[in-house]
Amino acid sequence: MSERNDSRVTEFILTGFPGLHPEYYGLVSALLFFVYLMTVIANATVLLLFATNRCLHKPVYYIILNVSVCDLLFSTTTLPKIISRYWFKSGSISFNGCFVQMFFVHYLGSVNSFIFFLMAFDRYCAICHPLKYTIVFTKIRILILSLTAWIMAFVIPLMLIIRAYPLPYCGPNVISHCFCDHIGITVLACTDRTPYAVPAVISAMIILLVPLAFIVFSYCSILMEASKISGWKNCRKSLSTCSTQLIIISLYYLPKCFVYLANNVGISFSADVRIVIVMLYSLVPPMVNPLIYCLRAKDIRKCLWKQFYRIVPPKVQVSTIST
Repeated sequence: MSERNDSRVTEFILTGFPGLHPEYYGLVSALLFFVYLMTVIANATVLLLFATNRCLHKPVYYIILNVSVCDLLFSTTTLPKIISRYWFKSGSISFNGCFVQMFFVHYLGSVNSFIFFLMAFDRYCAICHPLKYTIVFTKIRILILSLTAWIMAFVIPLMLIIRAYPLPYCGPNVISHCFCDHIGITVLACTDRTPYAVPAVISAMIILLVPLAFIVFSYCSILMEASKISGWKNCRKSLSTCSTQLIIISLYYLPKCFVYLANNVGISFSADVRIVIVMLYSLVPPMVNPLIYCLRAKDIRKCLWKQFYRIVPPKVQVSTIST
């Protein structure tokens, strides 16, 4: 069959959670809206704190800034459409709009993976090579490395779009997911998707596993280095400097690795369970990451309280002296 885009399909339908009963649509849409609202507020707060406090203009916080921007963009790309699907019963998305969403889903996921790689590299150098840290991690180098991550992440999603867009979509147009992704779209093509699926899986593994391999190596090195430090207090202080990043990375990688592993070793579960897991690692980290920063990073915590007291000044106790 010719692989021209002479498709009769002009739009796709997002099912969201296929087994969800209509009586729960309002509850699910309210929950998703709450997640989106909290994600926007939390990440916008991090951006505001960074913009208004020069004490946060340090290499490690530049990396956190990248994570917040990426999380904010990802949630804005995916959540509004699925909220409208349940809130207004509007699950349709245009043909081109679906591919645009697919691009940003994979692009921002790739950026996240590269930024986590950079985050682990930062902690590795800070603890294992502290004398070289200030030389290697300057502000300008962090900016260059961050920009490189955003540019490198552009290549593979663009190639996925170029290969998937011309396929003939002449049959079903229902995507069993909460947003458009490569698998969800290409399974609807009226042709054998194997030549397109295999390169996509390989590229996904490269983007996911190469940074993860270095992350595992870096934190193993950090644990070994921390074990050499005399005194439990000093050891705990060294480990606490990377605990924030480790929590964030675990929230992102562990569920994603589970889904990929399950698909490759033959573990099967329902579409609803798969979608719930995907939504958990896609939407929960962007919401909780800023909370983790504020709870674990002393500088951000200090700036947050300072900003809070500017808005709500503490009451001054005035003592009256009776004469």
